[in-house]
Amino acid sequence: MMSRITLFAQPLFALTLLAAFAIGPAPARAAEPVAGRWITAEKDGVILIAPCGKAICGTIDRFLVPPPEGLDQRDVNNPDTRLRNRKLLGMPILSGFTADGDIWRGRIYDPKSGKSYRSVIRRKGANVLEVKGCLGPFCQTQVWKKAS
Repeated sequence: MMSRITLFAQPLFALTLLAAFAIGPAPARAAEPVAGRWITAEKDGVILIAPCGKAICGTIDRFLVPPPEGLDQRDVNNPDTRLRNRKLLGMPILSGFTADGDIWRGRIYDPKSGKSYRSVIRRKGANVLEVKGCLGPFCQTQVWKKAS
């Protein structure tokens, strides 16, 4: 009786295995494009996201609220003293973003604190971009809106 069950189970296992290979793995979702102009969550600036080499980067394109020192504001909070004289306008804040499945991974720089974080960005519809900055296991998420 035992050999009969084993003989029956082997063809069933083979058919199941064959069906799994015929269906194949689910295709990986590609990250939706994120290029364009985006209004920050605080609504104080517009970030231009565009290709830079083989990656995607984002620069401060326009101020919606002038910084404390005016439109000529410098990167005074940068921990690297050599970079403290660069203007905020046109400065990169998103760098090295590459597609990883349905998200983009890279680094984000916060000129208000002078700190840089590991980051993930993802499209959440035609007019919404989810921007996440992480320090270790702790992350903060912002929602940026498409600029018109």
